Amino acid sequence: MGCVVAGCVVAGAEMPKQGGAIRRLDGTSMKMADAEAFARKTFEEQHVTGAQIAYVDGGKLVWSAAFGSRRLEPLLPMDTQTTTWAASITKSLFATYVMTLVERGEFALDVPLAQMLAKPLNEYEGYKEKASLLVKDPQWGMVTARMLLSHSSGLQNFATMEPEKKMVLHFKPGTEFLYSGEGMNLLQFVVEQKKGKPLDELMDEAFFKPLGMTRTGLIYKKEFAEDVADRYDATGKFISGTRRFPARGAGSMTASAEDLARFAIALMGDKLVKPATKAEMLKPVLALRELHQFHGPGDHTEGTEGPGVGLAYGTGWGLLTKTKYGPAFFKEGHGDGAQNYMVCFVRRKACVILLTNSDNGELAFRPLLEKIFGETVTPWEWEGYTPSYIEESRKVP
Repeated sequence: MGCVVAGCVVAGAEMPKQGGAIRRLDGTSMKMADAEAFARKTFEEQHVTGAQIAYVDGGKLVWSAAFGSRRLEPLLPMDTQTTTWAASITKSLFATYVMTLVERGEFALDVPLAQMLAKPLNEYEGYKEKASLLVKDPQWGMVTARMLLSHSSGLQNFATMEPEKKMVLHFKPGTEFLYSGEGMNLLQFVVEQKKGKPLDELMDEAFFKPLGMTRTGLIYKKEFAEDVADRYDATGKFISGTRRFPARGAGSMTASAEDLARFAIALMGDKLVKPATKAEMLKPVLALRELHQFHGPGDHTEGTEGPGVGLAYGTGWGLLTKTKYGPAFFKEGHGDGAQNYMVCFVRRKACVILLTNSDNGELAFRPLLEKIFGETVTPWEWEGYTPSYIEESRKVP
């Protein structure tokens, strides 16, 4: 099992000195013992069942810690090797995998998906009914991988949200932002058609095995069984175990925070894609001015946070293009009993990774980021990380 206290680091990482300190993004420092104490207090106050934190600085993992429980019955502690549901952080790792294909000339970001398929989408199993309306829309022929990865295709989050439970486009592709997991799964389908393998095998081969991400997979693996996090609601009630099937580019991945740190270190160190490819991935596709990330079609309510930090979406990652710490890329993960956040600052090669197995996880994010890491640029309202937004969202049936 991994260790459960502040100062624990993975093999090969920079080992903190006894009583070492965290170098915060604002240039100040905080003792690791104080950081652990504050994190533990915050998670307890917000009734977060279990959590992991990993902090990368200067391209090295310098702090990793775990708190609370991965399971309540029987009571088992969360540790740094526990695999937890990363939810939509999956999307950004999937996007990075797509960019490896683009770099090798095996995939094109701006060729319409309809042209990549051997037959109309609604003739494939799984899409016969779901895509029956989509293929009749002349604008379907405009939808590209870049649009799906930047959430600008016009598809809503999932087809199940539509009146007829079928995929439809809500605006001209490429012109607006509308978050869509459906689009990620569609892109996964096209990639699998071209590669002739399921996405879990492709990403194992490309990233997880080479990087030593032994606690990560797009589907459940038997080796996870001894250390996997169950998921709990806001009252601490059991929701589900974490055994994800089948692989879904939109959000089936389980991982540890340390494994995601390994990925981030490799990405920032140009070990996964070339610098030019990474720059293309992290180049803004759309500037975002919306009040909230998750909004319905046609909701153009604007907020003030986006312009202030240069909020944008790139090819698979959210972007902060003008902060006092320099540019950053980020991704959230949100599902039943899983609330997660990952943000990386390019110049400093610094990342904060937060994983929780609780519907209360997001209540802890702002105090942790601000107090421990000096990170004050996340657009809290847009993310939905404010107590009022979280409370309101719980009222939605």
